[in-house]
Amino acid sequence: MRRVAAALALALLLAGGVAEARPWSWLGVRIRDLSEQEMDELATKHGIREGFGVVIVDVMEGTPAARAGLKSGDIVVAFDDRPVTETRALQRMIATGPVERDARLTVLRAEGRRALPVRLVQMPRAVAGERVAAEYGFLLREPDGPQPELGGGRPGGAGAPVVSLVMKDSAAARAGLEVGDVILQVEETAVVTRDAAREALADLAPEKSLRLTVRRDDRRLALEIAPAR
Repeated sequence: MRRVAAALALALLLAGGVAEARPWSWLGVRIRDLSEQEMDELATKHGIREGFGVVIVDVMEGTPAARAGLKSGDIVVAFDDRPVTETRALQRMIATGPVERDARLTVLRAEGRRALPVRLVQMPRAVAGERVAAEYGFLLREPDGPQPELGGGRPGGAGAPVVSLVMKDSAAARAGLEVGDVILQVEETAVVTRDAAREALADLAPEKSLRLTVRRDDRRLALEIAPAR
């Protein structure tokens, strides 16, 4: 279940832009591609040919998506009248305009097709940091317990972040990053909390290599992750 949740979180982070877009625009949804069965049903019910649309899995509170009235289960088929074919296509469409841009999403619901206006905003720094990590192909989580070798537990259970997911064939995977690695340093910045790691990552450009220092078991490793593709 943790891996499924992490994969959905990655989809959320990637629903806000591409590596070359700075600053990133943000919608605030979790999305996934349609299954073949769902494509067939859409083609029959709405007359849309197969290969169109992505499903909104979840809408974050207080985001542009929530203010626009998007709902879990909505199927996005167009962004500013441009067809949406899959998740990456929607991600890139969102990123093409500047922050505070007015856009229009066309969605399919049980009652039919609706066009919803939405104003994209700049991605919050905490999300941007996770977004950069996602570009390289990994996600972070809080530690499960105290980390004695790092000075023990911190107030509120905080501690150096742990890698919760490494996407197959990603830049992070090719660099040798593994689930369970504890992040000690991002570039030249030591990080002792997940928030600190997010801050350190937020200003980095995924088109450049990323240097991490991690603890794995009783070893301290220096990894260099190649630029995200």
